[in-house]
Amino acid sequence: MPGTNAPPETMRRFFLRGATRTYQFRRQQLIALRNAIKKYERHIESALYADLKKNPEEVYATETGLVVAELNVALKNLRRWMRPRRVPTNLVNFPSSSKIIPEPLGVVLIISPWNFPFQLALIPMIGAIAGGNCVLLKPSELSPATSDLLERMVQDIFPSDYVQVMQGDGAEIIPSLMKSFRFDHVFFTGGTEVGKKIYSMAARDLIPVTLELGGKSPAIVEADANLEVAARRIALGKFVNAGQTCVAPDYVLADMRIMNSFLERLRVTILQFFEGDAKNSYSYGKIINESRFDHLVRLLGDGKIILGGGYDRAALFIEPTVVTDLTPSSLLMQEEIFGPILPVIGFSSRDEALDLIQRNDRPLSFYVFTSNGATEKYWIDSVSFGGGCVNNACWQFANHHLPFGGVGNSGLGAYHGKFTFDTFVHRKAVMKTATWFDPPLKYPPFRGKLRWFKKLIR
Repeated sequence: MPGTNAPPETMRRFFLRGATRTYQFRRQQLIALRNAIKKYERHIESALYADLKKNPEEVYATETGLVVAELNVALKNLRRWMRPRRVPTNLVNFPSSSKIIPEPLGVVLIISPWNFPFQLALIPMIGAIAGGNCVLLKPSELSPATSDLLERMVQDIFPSDYVQVMQGDGAEIIPSLMKSFRFDHVFFTGGTEVGKKIYSMAARDLIPVTLELGGKSPAIVEADANLEVAARRIALGKFVNAGQTCVAPDYVLADMRIMNSFLERLRVTILQFFEGDAKNSYSYGKIINESRFDHLVRLLGDGKIILGGGYDRAALFIEPTVVTDLTPSSLLMQEEIFGPILPVIGFSSRDEALDLIQRNDRPLSFYVFTSNGATEKYWIDSVSFGGGCVNNACWQFANHHLPFGGVGNSGLGAYHGKFTFDTFVHRKAVMKTATWFDPPLKYPPFRGKLRWFKKLIR
């Protein structure tokens, strides 16, 4: 029965008893989670409004709907994912058969962020449960309403020695946890600097990690792009959740020939989206806290504001803002913005644009808007990035058939759909050899057998 939190050692004992290994058990837990989301739907909406001023439609489109979709995919495919996979065996091992068995890792730690505090906690947890693991979830203390809700939900549906939520200051709790207990995997979503600290702590005990980080994700708008569509899709990707999205276009590089036309379409689009009054708009969120608000306001002093720029600290509100006249050394071009400020920079040549992109580490996401296949190929081949879109922005995240993850400083590992299941299992290799054939060629003495080895091992 559900109960109060248990220490990780208790979770280890629960795991070792083997209950989590069966298909029936895992399926039952996934169904229980799906039922709980339906039961708590209004509470989830209230929590996300309190933390980030998300409306119910945005909650479903960017939080609960994505979680339910992942649950449905896992439930539909779980039996197939769990099944051992037969693979070929080479000639030197004749007569043998080989298979790969997906084996649960054990007790895993999931550290989730504040910007999408529901789905970025539960989507990894779905894969961990499907993989047959016990889960300790540490949600962000910066989204307290959603963290409280997650804890109530988990206590309602899972035994505490199987799945539990641990709240508190991550800077204090996580080092203490990782020092006192060896987790079998750590899954972290957040900023690069904290990710490096998690990686360092995990390395002490050779704990495998998944790091979902961020970076300065560019959007390229070529001269042949459909500018109206580009403006809509970039504005949606940038200003949903008030820009507090790891896959948001961090800045736009627009061909100088269409720069003014694009900016005008972007201006009209933003005013339409938020009905000319973002502060009172049903469709526009707020900044998570005063610390982030103050930092973003300092960035507003950079460049030339051509739209927006207004703010209200009491309401944690910053207008959707478009900024131009920036240089590579500008503050807005030095760090991931993670807020509703969109720099737009013109380029005269692709080499110039590529140089701007390569001044920063490899981004989590990359977007290119063009109607030319050769142009599309040039950009996809020239830029190293975690994932991205052609003529779209951010929606690659919602496709569970694609692995979601970064490269270099933007992340390590990937998840979504089966990729999440694969993250939380060990692929155990097993070869079975028959005894009816056992040629002496394989055994000492080896003198004179080299030519046979060269024939068989190749």
